[in-house]
Amino acid sequence: MNAFDCELTALLPRLRRFAGALARSSADADDLVQGAVERALRARDQWQPGTRFDAWLFRIVRNQWIDTVRARGRQDGKLSPEEDGLAVGVYPLAELEARSELAALVRALNQLPDEQREVLALVTIEGLGYAEAAAVLDLPIGTVSSRMLRGRQALVALLGSDHDR
Repeated sequence: MNAFDCELTALLPRLRRFAGALARSSADADDLVQGAVERALRARDQWQPGTRFDAWLFRIVRNQWIDTVRARGRQDGKLSPEEDGLAVGVYPLAELEARSELAALVRALNQLPDEQREVLALVTIEGLGYAEAAAVLDLPIGTVSSRMLRGRQALVALLGSDHDR
């Protein structure tokens, strides 16, 4: 296996996490990553060594997502996320509490506008810097900063309202 294939394989878990944040469904995330990997393999000669390989792939995932949304239109009615079903059954109390908190965070994240959710996913979950996220999303860094701030504030408000219930 060459270096390109090795790096691509190593990034698959991160690409899937990002795709999951965009798609809000693990099945859709898997399809999204598969399509993005196919694109990356076909376009491997377009990647320029010396640049951030992960940022290049995140951009491909995002573009694949945009194409997917355009092709099928937005689906307003959604079933509960698959992750909610994983918590059904008997778990030790600590794991149940952790899953409940994670499920609340995922629900809150899924309520955010796409623009805030994708920035939060790239910076907070995937660890990209603001400048790198701005490059992936083709946005000014100030826009990324603004979306991060609004997204974090919205998450705090959403999570606060979940705990008040």
